[in-house]
Amino acid sequence: MASIFSRIVAGEIPSYKVAEDDRYYAFLDISPMSKGHTLVIPKHEVDYMMDLDEEEYAGLWAFARRVALAIKPAMQCKRVGIAVLGMEVPHCHIHLVPLTTEADMDFRKPKLQVAPDEMAAIAEAIAANFK
Repeated sequence: MASIFSRIVAGEIPSYKVAEDDRYYAFLDISPMSKGHTLVIPKHEVDYMMDLDEEEYAGLWAFARRVALAIKPAMQCKRVGIAVLGMEVPHCHIHLVPLTTEADMDFRKPKLQVAPDEMAAIAEAIAANFK
């Protein structure tokens, strides 16, 4: 059975896409720690990031870097935090979290509720900065 992320890539489940190329996909987390919290995934479904071959692993990080560089001006944050946990969905992914303080990246705190129109505007702002 395909992961929820593979279903997002296939267009079966909607997402707030911020960037895409032929191998990778980035979209807003619907339960964000901060506004602009983005997930970056390989389109090819692999559960554990260390199971990616070296080329795909390096490509995923290069793509995530480009997304992070687009997030920073769009969200006017000090930094973009990075985390790889991979326990909640069996499809490797990188969390990119806009930060103004380190407390913005506490996975234990309650997640934000962001209105769909604001999510769409955030995704559009990040996408506009993606190069």
